[in-house]
Amino acid sequence: MSSYATATDLRQWIDEAALVQLTDDQNSGIADEDIIESVLEAASTEIDGYLGGRYELPMAAPPSILKKLCVDIAGWLLHVRRDVGAPEHWQRRYDNAVRFLEQVAAGKITLGAGDPVKTTGGDTASITGPERLMGREGLKDW
Repeated sequence: MSSYATATDLRQWIDEAALVQLTDDQNSGIADEDIIESVLEAASTEIDGYLGGRYELPMAAPPSILKKLCVDIAGWLLHVRRDVGAPEHWQRRYDNAVRFLEQVAAGKITLGAGDPVKTTGGDTASITGPERLMGREGLKDW
């Protein structure tokens, strides 16, 4: 599985010193790229959990909003993996991302233009019945 965001995307929101602190389990002084990739994949898997009921996965061309959501979730995951808790701004970003994904999953909002919604037909209502006997035209002379 590929993730919705890259390590470069994540670095736009977390500086290198913080990444070293959050990922350097070996005390090497450099950020562990494997941990970064693992966290980005975990964030993408979490996103897919919300989207799987409404969208064909994997998406051929994921909407750009998913990159931001992936970064927000991954940043939170990096902090909580250290058992120190996420700073308030990362907690807020995570909560907002989850709230957004819940609304997408419920069909209250979409991912944007070109929304790749599933076309299985199973989620569509269809009403059938006998032809109407009385209507405005039939009752206009009454």
